[in-house]
Amino acid sequence: QVQLVESGGGLVQAGGSLRLSCAASGRIFANYHMGWFRQAPRLEREFVAIINSNGDSLYYAPSVRGRFAITRDNVKSTVDLQMDSLKPEDTAVYYCAACGGSESACYVRSSYDYWGQGTQVTVSA
Repeated sequence: QVQLVESGGGLVQAGGSLRLSCAASGRIFANYHMGWFRQAPRLEREFVAIINSNGDSLYYAPSVRGRFAITRDNVKSTVDLQMDSLKPEDTAVYYCAACGGSESACYVRSSYDYWGQGTQVTVSA
């Protein structure tokens, strides 16, 4: 089992920044590729970003590329999401998730084994 706890959400004005953090405990964090997802009201949970297990491969959804940055610290067992130039359409509950499969499989939501409880991000216009 891997337990994931997100923090850092809140209310911010458009153009502002937030940094989300996800703390992991349980199994060996460095064995997992880590992703961030988000879910807005009445919409499907969507992929935001992924970082592979050793942190040298990153991928972002087109809607956040150039504004968000995902990082991880395998010593501290944390994965962060720095969000800049926030827009109202970024408003959602943000979830971190751990994927124990192959890196290529972890671009698919259904491949993730463990999920955090989520943290609310609200961007006002």
